[in-house]
Amino acid sequence: MSAPQDSIPGNGSDILDQMDQLRMEDRLGPDGEPAPKTDEEYAQAQLTLRAIVSSKEAGVIIGKGGKNVADLRDETGVKAGVSKVVQGVHDRVLTITGGCDAISRAYAIVARALLEGAPAMGMGGVVQSNGTHPIKLLISHNQMGTIIGRQGLKIKHIQDASGVRMVAQKEMLPQSTERIVEVQGTPEGIQRAIWEICKCLVDDWQRGTGTVLYNPVVRTQPSSSGSVSGGVGYSQGSGRSDYGGSPRVMRTGNGADFSNGSSRPYNRRSDSDAALRGPPTHDENGEEIQTQNISIPADMVGCIIGRAGSKISEIRKTSGARISIAKAPHDETGERMFTIMGTAKANESALFLLYENLEAEKMRRSQLQEPE
Repeated sequence: MSAPQDSIPGNGSDILDQMDQLRMEDRLGPDGEPAPKTDEEYAQAQLTLRAIVSSKEAGVIIGKGGKNVADLRDETGVKAGVSKVVQGVHDRVLTITGGCDAISRAYAIVARALLEGAPAMGMGGVVQSNGTHPIKLLISHNQMGTIIGRQGLKIKHIQDASGVRMVAQKEMLPQSTERIVEVQGTPEGIQRAIWEICKCLVDDWQRGTGTVLYNPVVRTQPSSSGSVSGGVGYSQGSGRSDYGGSPRVMRTGNGADFSNGSSRPYNRRSDSDAALRGPPTHDENGEEIQTQNISIPADMVGCIIGRAGSKISEIRKTSGARISIAKAPHDETGERMFTIMGTAKANESALFLLYENLEAEKMRRSQLQEPE
């Protein structure tokens, strides 16, 4: 692929846009609650929505010489790219950034291309007679509630309004706090469904901060464990994306994007979010101390803490990060909030170790459930 993804530098127009965005966010209704956004405001609200695709599907999306993805950018105005091939890994990640309207149109174009390209590429063997294709969206575990809704009413509304079929996976992807939401439908139905999903993510963007993003890579040590957003938002190494060769910011699906350099981040919410965090502090080496909040399922908290706090103490010692644990659940899900503070490297190491423990516990429990 051709054009690298660069952060947009700050200028007078961008500052005015940012002020407009903040005014939109801060507007209150008569009951003191934020007033509902208009469709026009949703259409312009910026966020990033990612999806898992196979290597064959990635080839269709990119096109010969990057033509298809370039056309996608030109037609919709989004920023789009597909992660590079990793040997031994089947999955790749499609990342699309833009306004809600542009993102939904972009995914409709992607779905149409995949539907048309299925016979030639052998994806799934046979095109379904009803002309539908699945899109596997990556959604922060903490934001799933707003998409599913109370007693499943929201996801039912999205399906009824768009004609798609949606299935939300219960398990988080390895060493991440993202889950897959599969949207199966016609390109037009997928466009309507993703429009509704984007609106949910914009409304509930705060819950997406601290998301540990899924990276389809072979992980052997903490330094290759991928990326974290919501206060860190960086990627180590030479970069694995067809956006370009330089390290790039990794993003959540909620619009809380952060830059890994001194240039201005693409999403304007990061400025207001940074203001809420206050001025950054630094360690003795001058590295910035960063903070992330992640939710851990209630039944997994014990395995993270360990007997008499032995496991969490070891994670703190090994990573060098400070980790505090909320004494009470933060919402009706019963999940507990873990707050991690440290340098980017320390936080990444701590998150790797936390999710390594979670994966080990999941494996242990699954083995116990297997019949002898």
